[in-house]
Amino acid sequence: MSEDLFAAHLGDFAASELFKRTFREGMDLVEETAAYLDGPGREESRALSRSGALAYAGESMRLTTCLMQVASWLLVQRAVKENEMSPADARADKYRINEVHISKSLSGTQELPAALQDLILRAGRIYERTRRLDEKLYGDAQENTGARAVSDQLNRLNAAFGRG
Repeated sequence: MSEDLFAAHLGDFAASELFKRTFREGMDLVEETAAYLDGPGREESRALSRSGALAYAGESMRLTTCLMQVASWLLVQRAVKENEMSPADARADKYRINEVHISKSLSGTQELPAALQDLILRAGRIYERTRRLDEKLYGDAQENTGARAVSDQLNRLNAAFGRG
């Protein structure tokens, strides 16, 4: 896909209702999670057993990591839409969604408060939606960029060794 076509495609997405809805949902969930973890969640975690408290700490860190990735990705897309970042910059690896394991079977997870379990479930859904959007928008572009990078490296090696 040409750079101009890619930029237009990305701009169309960032202006879409799907993006607006996903952005609102993601940012609202970040705020809701922060409020829970700083307030009621902190109180609820004090009532847990040692293994429950460790599970709470681990799951809340995974949850926070997941939501920060989603928020970062959404903010990058908005920056592209508002011409604060180029589409080419937005497709860099550092702005892509990385795999996060939102929930693993830690000892004590059965004790996690229902509110935290709900946040984990909802964060998993928005994370998966965002990951799929990232793959759809940047998957091919990333593969093409990678192929170009390999080709560029081979050309440099050939030139350096007098084969080019």
